[in-house]
Amino acid sequence: QVQLVESGGGLVQPGGSLRLSCAASGSRFGFADMGWYRQTPGNQRELVAQISRLNTTMYVASLKGRFTISRDNAKNTVYLQMNSLEPEDTAVYYCNVEAFPGRTTYWGQGTPVTVSS
Repeated sequence: QVQLVESGGGLVQPGGSLRLSCAASGSRFGFADMGWYRQTPGNQRELVAQISRLNTTMYVASLKGRFTISRDNAKNTVYLQMNSLEPEDTAVYYCNVEAFPGRTTYWGQGTPVTVSS
């Protein structure tokens, strides 16, 4: 069974940085697309960034330049480096992966990020 373990969330001041990690396990064939979503109370979960196995990246336009997604295929881990954080970035961040061979989607448990002074 695929398992995802997220880490790296927390409280940070405006202008600060955080790096989220999501370690995936349980797929014999590895993982296809991996990504990060975020959700605030009362709102739908929204895509932040996504990265393919071959490192093709996609970002929400408003976040590109502050956030960087990357992955380590040897460790089945995806990262989200978040810089110049703003209070509006406060949310629960969820890891999302597609497992080979059928590209079934799995979600992490969520890691909260709070940007506040």
